Amino acid sequence: MRTGTTISDFREQSLAAINRRTFICFAIPGLILAYLGYVFFAFEVNDALQGVKLDNAKILVGDSYSYKTVVSHDNRSGRYVVAIEGEKKGRYAPDSYPAWVLVDGENAEVDLSEGYRVTVRNREVSFVVPGYGQISALPTRRGVEVKLPDGPIPSWINLSKTRLNVKTPNGRVSVTKTKTTIFRYFFGWELFWFTLDSPYNGLGLMDLAAAAISGEQNKNGQIHALAIFRDFWFNPMWRHGEVAWALVETVLMAFLGTIGAAFLALPLGFLSARNFCPSLIGRFGMRRLFDFLRGVDGLIWTVILSRAFGPGPMTGALAILITDTGTFGKMFSEALENVDEKQIEGLKSTGASPVSQNRFGVIPQITPVLLSQILYYLESNTRSATIIGAIVGGGIGLLLTQAIITQKDWEEVTYYIILIVMMVFIMDSLSGWLRRRLIKGNA
Repeated sequence: MRTGTTISDFREQSLAAINRRTFICFAIPGLILAYLGYVFFAFEVNDALQGVKLDNAKILVGDSYSYKTVVSHDNRSGRYVVAIEGEKKGRYAPDSYPAWVLVDGENAEVDLSEGYRVTVRNREVSFVVPGYGQISALPTRRGVEVKLPDGPIPSWINLSKTRLNVKTPNGRVSVTKTKTTIFRYFFGWELFWFTLDSPYNGLGLMDLAAAAISGEQNKNGQIHALAIFRDFWFNPMWRHGEVAWALVETVLMAFLGTIGAAFLALPLGFLSARNFCPSLIGRFGMRRLFDFLRGVDGLIWTVILSRAFGPGPMTGALAILITDTGTFGKMFSEALENVDEKQIEGLKSTGASPVSQNRFGVIPQITPVLLSQILYYLESNTRSATIIGAIVGGGIGLLLTQAIITQKDWEEVTYYIILIVMMVFIMDSLSGWLRRRLIKGNA
């Protein structure tokens, strides 16, 4: 009878456990799905998806790995300007236009290749699009008079009373009352090395190397090697020298903030460790200070400090220092509370002073933890300094933000992003190497 009761109870307990597990298996996914459903409506995901503009996304992606040559026609004066990226620093001289641009007075023909051709005659613009037909636009005082082939207007044509925009795989055409603009895209980053006014523009690598090692001087009396470096380093379109200094500023912000926080946090860590600070009130106050410093995000500290001290890289370094002081203080105090007391007692028995006890009995024990955390945060703060620099007006973050805001030359944005990734990769490799050398030794 007792055995039957025991088996029955065990069976009921097993079934109850199975039912609980089954309920949990269905309840947790159900809660997750319910939360995702709430997010879908609360965050207006459907409206966001409907507002997606894939055409603009394609243009942005295309701009990241290509450059555009812009042919501009002033519909009032009849003057033409042909420039790479539409900038003065990349402007072609009137007698050296590209072969695909033919200008005759106020008339012009622009060959966009593969049958796409734009013709300007007496201000009237004709755009031949293979497979669709000819688009004609005449700028007037009242707006832009447009003639399109019969049929519905394609999605790649944007038309209003005052503007015509046509986007094709081979280029874009924009016509307004005052200006006609033709864009043609080419793969690569044009003028990355030298601008059009440099005598070294268009030379191959072997020609540049031969000129650099020749020791001869150019027409300005400069040695070719120095002139080549100057034309590249001070390239007015890509600003390589400014970008390099911005990277140095970013690394300096991260380094000063991280190392400064480590120097401040170490003595404060002793004041918040249970085995080094007997005062309960002192430990409590110091730990709450750490919570306050690291509880306020670094970006908030950046905004506060920029209002107090003004913009600049030093303000960004101070923001990192304040945040990391709280983080390091907490970690260092925990490391101090876990030190081996036997080493300290051994030094006490030799008559060593308290300073010597901490120097030779405590610091060597926590050094691996300290170095590991400092190097890790140095690497992490290098990334954070990019965003902080955009707020305080320093470092590569400022250049990246400026390039994004203009929404004009997205290849520059790609260039800065690549440099940031390379900078983080180098800092990661360097911190890993230092960690192995300082903590594990040569082995």
